[in-house]
Amino acid sequence: MYAIVDIETTGGYAANNAITEVAIVLHDGNRELKRYETLVRPGMTIPRYVQALTGISDEMVAGAPSFDELAPIIYEWLKDAVFVAHNVNFDYSFLHSQLKDCGFHLDSRKLCTVRLSRKVFPGAPSYSLGNICQHLGISIPNRHRAGGDANATVLLFEKILQAGGLEVIRGMLKGRNKEQYLPIHLPAEQLDGLPQLPGVYYFHDQKGKVIYVGKAKNLRHRVSSHFSNNKTGKQKQEFLRNIYSISHEITGTELMAFLLECVEIKRLWPVYNRSLKRFEPSYGLYVYEDRNGYSRLILEKRKKQLQPIYTFSLLLEGQNLLRKLIREYNLCPRLCFIQKGDDTCEGIREGYCKGACEHQEPPESYNARVEEAISALLKSLPSFTLMDRGRHAEEKSCILIEKGRLYGMGYLPADTVIYDTTDLKSYLTRYPENDYMRGLIYAHAERWPSKIIKGPIG
Repeated sequence: MYAIVDIETTGGYAANNAITEVAIVLHDGNRELKRYETLVRPGMTIPRYVQALTGISDEMVAGAPSFDELAPIIYEWLKDAVFVAHNVNFDYSFLHSQLKDCGFHLDSRKLCTVRLSRKVFPGAPSYSLGNICQHLGISIPNRHRAGGDANATVLLFEKILQAGGLEVIRGMLKGRNKEQYLPIHLPAEQLDGLPQLPGVYYFHDQKGKVIYVGKAKNLRHRVSSHFSNNKTGKQKQEFLRNIYSISHEITGTELMAFLLECVEIKRLWPVYNRSLKRFEPSYGLYVYEDRNGYSRLILEKRKKQLQPIYTFSLLLEGQNLLRKLIREYNLCPRLCFIQKGDDTCEGIREGYCKGACEHQEPPESYNARVEEAISALLKSLPSFTLMDRGRHAEEKSCILIEKGRLYGMGYLPADTVIYDTTDLKSYLTRYPENDYMRGLIYAHAERWPSKIIKGPIG
C-alpha cells in the first residue's frame, strides 16, 4: 500500500513552522483506493508570501481543526503504508515532527517521486513537480494546494509504474534503501562512488561552489552520516537542499585528512563550515629594537604584516615561555613587558636582571643574550618526518615538521630512500599552518613514535 502525500506549510522547515493543509491518497499500485484532505489550523500566522503562493489565508484556517485533533486520523492513514511524495523528505519531516509532538511515532518506508522520475524518465529538463508533469503531459489544476499537488503526484506515480518503474521502486524499497534519505538534488551514484578510505570531501551547490568541507576516516560512511537523520531545523534543511554534488580527495591517513580539511576551509571559506573558520593562532612572540637600542621581546596578538618568532593559541602559553626565557638568559621582565608599572624591576630585585631597564647594562651585551635566547628557542623546536601508509600500496605518505612548523605533506614511492630534507621537499606540497594543525601532528607523533623518522628516509 502506498500513501501519496502532499502538504502545505507556513515555511520551509519543520522546526518553528506548521502544516496548513494535508492531502493523502491511498494507492495499491494499480488504482487509487481512497483519499483524505483537510485544512489545518497551524496555530501561527501564515506569512504573506506563503498566502500568495498557496492561496491559503489565516481566515481560511481559522475554523479548521488543529493538528492535535487530526493526528490520530493522519497516523492511521500513514502507519502501514509506504510514504510517497515529491521531495519526500520535506513532507515526511513535517508529518513525522508534528505526529511526534502528539505522541505518535511515524516510521515509514519512503519513496521520492523526484528520484523515481530521474531513474525512469532520464534526461527530462527538470524534475520539479510542475516541470516533470508538463514534460509528461500531466495537468495540475489547483497548483500549490495539497489536493491539487497530491493528485498530480498520483498521476506521476502511475506514469512511473506504466513505464516499467515497479522494479525501480522495489529496488528503492529494498532493505530501507538509504537513497530515500539523500538530499533531493544529490545523485545516489555519487555517494555510492565514494571510497571507504581516509580523505576530504566537498559538498557543492547548484553552481558548483563548495559549501562544505569535511574530513573522514572512511569517506563513504562519513558522508552518509550527514543524511542519516532528518533534523527539522532551518539550518539542516537549507544545508541539505543546497547540496547538488560531492567531490573528494583521498589521503593516505586520517591525520592527513584532518590537516587538509583545515587548509581547505581556510582556502575556500565554505558557507556551512563554522568551527575551523574561527581558529587562528591568537598570539605571537615578536622582537624589535627600541629607541635606546635594546632588543625587546613582546607578546602581541598576531599581526599579518609581521613574522613572529613563534605563535601561541593562548596568551598564558606565551607568558609561560617568555618567563622561562627571562630566567634562563637573565633578561629584563620590564623590557619583555612581563612586568608593567613603575615598581622596581623584579629581575633586579631577584638578581637575574643586570639593569638594562635602568640603562646600567649596555644594549650590546643585553641584546647578545636576547639573540642567544631566540636562537635556543628556535633550536629547541622539533624537526622530524612522520612516515605512514600512502593512498595505495606502492606509495608512502610523509608529513614534514621543520623547526617546529609544518612545512608540508605529500607522497613518495614506497621504495624510495631519501638522505636529505631538500630531496624530500621535492615530493611535498607546502601548506599554511597554525597551532591547531601543529597540535594534531605533535599529538599523533607522541602516540605513534615508531612513525617518526629523523635520519635517512626509506
